[in-house]
Amino acid sequence: MTKTFDTLIPSIEQRESGWIQIRERLARDAREVSHPTITISREFGCEGHALAQRLKGLLDEASTEPWHIFDKALVEQVGADEKLSRHILSRLGDESHAGDVLKTQFGFLTHDEVYASVVKHLIGIARTGCAIIVGRGGAVACQGLTNCFHFRLVGSFAFRVAMVARRRGLPQAEAEELVRNQSRLREKFISDHLRADITLPRWYDAVFNNERQDVDAIAQACLLLVRARWPEKSLFRHPKG
Repeated sequence: MTKTFDTLIPSIEQRESGWIQIRERLARDAREVSHPTITISREFGCEGHALAQRLKGLLDEASTEPWHIFDKALVEQVGADEKLSRHILSRLGDESHAGDVLKTQFGFLTHDEVYASVVKHLIGIARTGCAIIVGRGGAVACQGLTNCFHFRLVGSFAFRVAMVARRRGLPQAEAEELVRNQSRLREKFISDHLRADITLPRWYDAVFNNERQDVDAIAQACLLLVRARWPEKSLFRHPKG
């Protein structure tokens, strides 16, 4: 049976607690010094969510603070704090609706205006720190924040098709079509809304070939880079051994 995207990641209810904790941290002290944030960009089919999960495990073990993952579904749930319809948010990036004017509780909004609200929340999450943001143009949107580290996963078309076919239980031809279409839509979405080419290496601290390196090796490399460059050493425990 074909697997949906929702079956491949933890339920949104399991991950909402991270947003609640960050809101409480912001409410306690708006002047609090932020912690590092990591954004993960990936070519469609690469293991972005698996990398986020592995990296969270490593960072939780290495840090004195818990880390939280924010992917498309959870950033959209955060946007619902402003009563933006999840139905509307779920259509962001859908080419067939890109020109629509959308009716919300605040009146009529364009996709640009809805995405601007998502980006506002995303930047707030990133600024607070101890967050791992997957997708949504996080690397580009958060370029101006000095506490952010940006990583990207790439891989050959054949590799990404094989990964999608295996994870979703799709025939080869359907997986190929899905990878082609989603790759084009993702790049176009960020280009249209952030006026940026997310494929350029300039946005990232490091770009990893997911075909040549597995998730664990990439996560370990990301952790080493963040530890080495983060000035507030008290955030990280001393390595074991």
